[in-house]
Amino acid sequence: MSDNRHPYESLTPDVVLDALADVGLYGDGRLLALSSYENRVYQVHLEDAFEGSGVVVAKFYRPGRWSDTQVGEEHAFAAELQLAEVPVVAPLAPQGRTLHHHAGFAFSVSPRRGGRAPELDDGEVLEWIGRYLARLHQVGAQRAFQERPALDPATFGAEPRDWLLAHQAIPLEVEREWTEACDAALALVHAAFANSQEAGVRRIRLHGDCHPGNILWTPDAGPHFVDLDDARTGPAVQDLWMLLSGERSQQQRQLGALLDGYEQLREFDRAELALVEPLRTLRLLHYSAWLARRWDDPAFPLTFPWFGTPDYWRGQVVMLQEQAEAMEEPPLVA
Repeated sequence: MSDNRHPYESLTPDVVLDALADVGLYGDGRLLALSSYENRVYQVHLEDAFEGSGVVVAKFYRPGRWSDTQVGEEHAFAAELQLAEVPVVAPLAPQGRTLHHHAGFAFSVSPRRGGRAPELDDGEVLEWIGRYLARLHQVGAQRAFQERPALDPATFGAEPRDWLLAHQAIPLEVEREWTEACDAALALVHAAFANSQEAGVRRIRLHGDCHPGNILWTPDAGPHFVDLDDARTGPAVQDLWMLLSGERSQQQRQLGALLDGYEQLREFDRAELALVEPLRTLRLLHYSAWLARRWDDPAFPLTFPWFGTPDYWRGQVVMLQEQAEAMEEPPLVA
């Protein structure tokens, strides 16, 4: 008899604690599931501290998403950043390694770090984040990923579009309109990336998913970065644009503050600003495909009950049309 359960349904608290015990980390029974959809992440109190950490965060990687080699590149990048004193949370190495396996899951263990979301309306906070992003990118530019993919129109645009259409994820009454809006937006994305390549915009190793939720702020130490799970190769502006919000004038001020800090340590190529709206468009497409691909995970229908309805996809049509208009406007300046 086949087992149609999602793999994460077998990841019980006992399995989590047994996995840690296998690498010499013994929980005292206190275990808390943390907010995470792509992976499963748990805060675990230990009987005995490991490398000064009495509380650790165990991340169980989604089966089939990354290879061990790709996860290894993420961990190596985190170690490089830590060595360069860039404030990131890097995995610990119990038994001399950072990636472990138990009961069919790959997992890592990191120290717990506290903090809150940064105040992105505060220019000093943005300037501080900008300095640290520059330091992150200095390290990211020193060498290239060999196995982790790039963030580009093919991987974040054409592939998600083709997958959604091939798997009939879009209701028939909306599919034609969505496809037309998607293709029109992607044509502008491709043109923007081609122009950036002609302008010599560099591709470097990035955090990749640098939204405010992945930056923890403490008043004394400032920001530190968490969750390099989406680290990829791409333009530096990918790690800046998700920190911008509001009307154009507000985004302009936020960008200015970020770059005031960033350019104290690293030059920023203004040609990359033409990629802000194309990158936002790619994230929109990738997000829809991400939700559709994860629908067999029981956590997703419970958390995103609005996804997949005709109204959802009509909303996506409008957003893609708005993105096409935004991509035809002059880019932000700084």
